[in-house]
Amino acid sequence: MKYVANSVEAYIDQLPEERKEVIAKLRTILQENLPEGFSEQVNYNMPSFVVSHAVYPGGYHCDPKLPLPFISYASQKNFVALYHMGIYANKELMDWFVAEYPKHCKYKLDMGKSCIRFKKMNDIPYELIAELAQKMSPSNWIDLYETNVMKK
Repeated sequence: MKYVANSVEAYIDQLPEERKEVIAKLRTILQENLPEGFSEQVNYNMPSFVVSHAVYPGGYHCDPKLPLPFISYASQKNFVALYHMGIYANKELMDWFVAEYPKHCKYKLDMGKSCIRFKKMNDIPYELIAELAQKMSPSNWIDLYETNVMKK
């Protein structure tokens, strides 16, 4: 199901009851653990943390009117997803996350390029997500983005 909202609160309010708590907890963990400088907003119809145009005026290369995306999360039909652009662009970070995941979750990692899918709502590794959120600052992300994404 696709949710359309102009604020994170409005997004969460639309969710089924069993997803509201999970999404709200993900939001809180990201708010409390992301380094200073990321801005929270709805981006691509998902709650997101981005590097704003005030910090990175060029915006996102796919659509420069949008800020540079970093982390988004969403309630999808069969899972909750966490989209972490830094994992997609940084092999060391990806390798760290893949190695740590089994220490925090009893189910197999279900992951795409930047999407981590959680099908079991009672086994989301919130502590690992908190640690992941702390690993990259906005300036680290901008450097990585310009080096790995913009040069492709």
